Amino acid sequence: MGRFETITRAPGAKSGSWRGAVKACNRWLYWGHRWLGIVTCLLCVMWFLSGLVMLYVPFPSWSDAERLTHLPRVAIERVFVTPDDAFAASGAKALPQTFRLEMLADEPVYRVVAGGKISSISAVTGQPVGPVDAEQARRHVVAVFPGTQPKLIEALGYDQWTVARRFDAHRPLYKLTLDDGLGTIVYVSSKTGEIVQNATRNERFWNWLGAVPHWIYFSPIRKDQELWRQAVMWLSGPLVIGAIAGFWIGILRLRVRQPYAQARVTPYRGWMKWHHVGGLAGGLFLTTWIASGWLSVNPFSLFARTQFSDAQRVAYAGWSEGQPFGVTLAALRAAGDERPTEISFVRIGGEPRLLAKRNDSTVMVEPESGSLAVIADAELIAAARRALPAADMVRADRLTEEDLYWYSHHRKRPLPILKVEFDDPSATWLFIDPATAGIVAVSDRSARVYRWLFNFLHDYDLPILLRNQPARDILVWVLSIAGLVVSVSGIVVGWRVLARRIS
Repeated sequence: MGRFETITRAPGAKSGSWRGAVKACNRWLYWGHRWLGIVTCLLCVMWFLSGLVMLYVPFPSWSDAERLTHLPRVAIERVFVTPDDAFAASGAKALPQTFRLEMLADEPVYRVVAGGKISSISAVTGQPVGPVDAEQARRHVVAVFPGTQPKLIEALGYDQWTVARRFDAHRPLYKLTLDDGLGTIVYVSSKTGEIVQNATRNERFWNWLGAVPHWIYFSPIRKDQELWRQAVMWLSGPLVIGAIAGFWIGILRLRVRQPYAQARVTPYRGWMKWHHVGGLAGGLFLTTWIASGWLSVNPFSLFARTQFSDAQRVAYAGWSEGQPFGVTLAALRAAGDERPTEISFVRIGGEPRLLAKRNDSTVMVEPESGSLAVIADAELIAAARRALPAADMVRADRLTEEDLYWYSHHRKRPLPILKVEFDDPSATWLFIDPATAGIVAVSDRSARVYRWLFNFLHDYDLPILLRNQPARDILVWVLSIAGLVVSVSGIVVGWRVLARRIS
């Protein structure tokens, strides 16, 4: 009989224990959301407001477009050193990532970046240039910004606008101010004398309200790359958990078929009502937006990126150590007829070329005769195939319009562009600019997944929205306001809970 009773009571006992477990889980769910929310809603408000600022004021940068616009025309008549002699004087052995001719104040110089080393060689004497002193830096700034009287503020290692690792090769930096009425400050490399960063007063002010708090870009943290990455990851990670918990609680407390008293779908009033209804309306956006922000630092290396190796660069260029560029002074003179602010030297498929650049204009020139040159798509595709010899090419397309993976957002991307797809394990795509013959982007399967999980969910950067402003701005404002309603109401509710606990 005892055995029978045990058997008949077991289902009820199990049912009761299951209900008890559910209640316990719900208590932890409510408790966790409440205390996570008290802390994280403050961060959410900061991130939403700073994100709106970033719609209109990006982080300061001295872009290639600015450099090409502001640099004086290359004084080609003063160039007496060939690119091959300059490259030899630099001591570089590897294929250069950058090899160009431009002006340093009133002197034409070759800039060489190769094998992790950066150097400048005078195109007049063939001697290395640098390190430069403060007066040389000031004279170069005058040449780039004529009509100004720059003044040296200090020589420094780091500050708020130069914390990124790309400035490391140029430190210490000369910081100068311009009397241009915009409160512009410029940073000049002590190694090469070139301008590497600039920021106006307006940019600096709005970035303290925009990118700096949004990216947790405070210099004591940001100058340590791994510390900054961990800070962003562990600040935003708990927000994801809190947002998911809140969204689930909002669904649990919603009643549509059997509403609460007075036909209400929510049991709450006042600020709690705003928090509940706002969370239901904007909870999905809030959760995906925070989660995509968390993904911005690639937490736990979730997305393994394909790196275009030095060996692949060499194979694409068709270059071997000691191989000359073969550029004559006559060809340089011909390129100078285009009045460029920069002349770059590249190789493609074993053949050297000159690129005369000015503003948005790029002209390709033959290295010996100086006549205009054009590289056919077939040559670029052949070079791309040599860079990935173990893979088969799937397709090659010349894009004349932007698409979901090639579009302009934070920076202008060139068109037309040649996209070459391969069937390697990473499903690599190479984007090649026909105007320069350079590989301007590498995309793999992981990067394309990341494009949707981060770029789309965080920036809403669909090309159709970007081309039809202010459509994207309106969408981001509406979604951000929904997120602010949830976050601000959460702060008020959380503060009241804390006040009751303290009292």
